[in-house]
Amino acid sequence: MPHPIEFLFDVGSPTAYLAWHRLKKVAARTGASLVPVPILLGGVFKATGGSPPGVVVAKGRWMNEDMQRWAARDGIALGNNPYFPVNTITLMRILAGLQGDERFEAVTDTLFAGMWLHGRNMADAEILVATLTEAGHDAAALLALAQEPEVKQRLIANTEAAVARGVFGAPTCFVAGQMHFGQDRINWVEAAAVAA
Repeated sequence: MPHPIEFLFDVGSPTAYLAWHRLKKVAARTGASLVPVPILLGGVFKATGGSPPGVVVAKGRWMNEDMQRWAARDGIALGNNPYFPVNTITLMRILAGLQGDERFEAVTDTLFAGMWLHGRNMADAEILVATLTEAGHDAAALLALAQEPEVKQRLIANTEAAVARGVFGAPTCFVAGQMHFGQDRINWVEAAAVAA
């Protein structure tokens, strides 16, 4: 029986976008369950003193090229988001509110696509509503969900628990208690998931 794969992510991360698509294929191929956990990357950075890798200009340029190579290799459409970095707190609250809900995967796909396929400013409420509506989601209900106090607290709790486990960025996966950081570690995640 494969080990579950915990996937801690923020849709504001382009590498998390790549990991999301790659991990869904891993789960289908191995039978491992994928357990997505929405976190707020800004909260992780604040707690750990971290910063986005693109802050270093040369590193950001290299990362963009590297992500395109990974995307091309795996057949994942990846665009550029001219609004990056985007404040994702509302998006991540929506996903925290949908944890365990059958709509979770479809809404996650929609939010990631808005960010990294269509390059939209997903922090703009009108654009967020339009993106959700175009994909057939009830935008008003999802925005209302994001404002529920227990949902806000769930995202805070997810983020604090991630930091307590040693998370310093996204995407981060845990398999059988072992942490794997970065979308370039998905092969290791897969190997850990099927290890006896």
